[in-house]
Amino acid sequence: MSFLKTMWRAPAIAVLVALAAGCTRLGALDSVMPRDDGARRVARDASYGTRPRQRLDVYAPRAPVAGAPVIVFIYGGSWDSGRRQDYGFVGHALAARGFVTVIPDYRLVPSVRYPAFVEDVAAAVRWTHDHIARYGGDPARIGVAGHSAGAYNAVMLGVAPRYTGADGAEGLPVAAVAGLSGPYDFLPLDVRATRRAFAGVEDLRATQPVAIVGSRGPPLFLATGTADTTVKPRNTTALAERARAQGRRVVVRRYAGADHVDMLLSLGWWFRDDTAALADMIAFFRDTLGGAPEGSDGETATD
Repeated sequence: MSFLKTMWRAPAIAVLVALAAGCTRLGALDSVMPRDDGARRVARDASYGTRPRQRLDVYAPRAPVAGAPVIVFIYGGSWDSGRRQDYGFVGHALAARGFVTVIPDYRLVPSVRYPAFVEDVAAAVRWTHDHIARYGGDPARIGVAGHSAGAYNAVMLGVAPRYTGADGAEGLPVAAVAGLSGPYDFLPLDVRATRRAFAGVEDLRATQPVAIVGSRGPPLFLATGTADTTVKPRNTTALAERARAQGRRVVVRRYAGADHVDMLLSLGWWFRDDTAALADMIAFFRDTLGGAPEGSDGETATD
């Protein structure tokens, strides 16, 4: 870790705690974390549906760009919490590295249950395909990434027959999928979050990526921290093994000593030396989507 980042780390945590009373803890951190240079938010509160939470923001490289690859990033929060405004640090990090980046909200438990939150993410991807060219993105090169419950949503778009088109249904224009610390093999429903999110589902097996992944679908990047006790690393291992057995291309990364939160925060400037998750994910998307120039690792406070 650089001396500058070491200097900032303790104040970052202090500010996070001090501001938490007024907003979400992640929102507090996002509000003060330095932004990666070379990126800007180009759309705010765009609608991809008629519901209040069917809104998204778009980030793009600051330099003029046309036909750039695209990443739709899905945040986590046990399917019952989260808001896109708290993930500006992710939008800037990805856009600074040459990707037009979309961060959508989606409907949450208890207002909805599965599959509504996955369907919302699919709708956001369709909006991206239809509209991203106006922001410099290439609709033919869309990747989807997510963390935690967001990784589940993202991975479902890459493995569920409904979205991969394996059953002749609605295929999605998704060329690559990355999941950070995602739950992919969580039966029986033995924690409150999964019991609430998947309540009333008749075919629970069909909700499990590890059970439904087939030979069709985009390449997968699956990453986890070895110290994650929230979503255990066995989820990543099980899905990777099953996907490879089906002939799918899978890249797996395990980060020694990293926990569930580390995997997300290491996408941000202050904590980027904690894991190589950002660099590894970017390398995966450059390989699978192509065309993204190298970006800056600097900072700016401009949104």
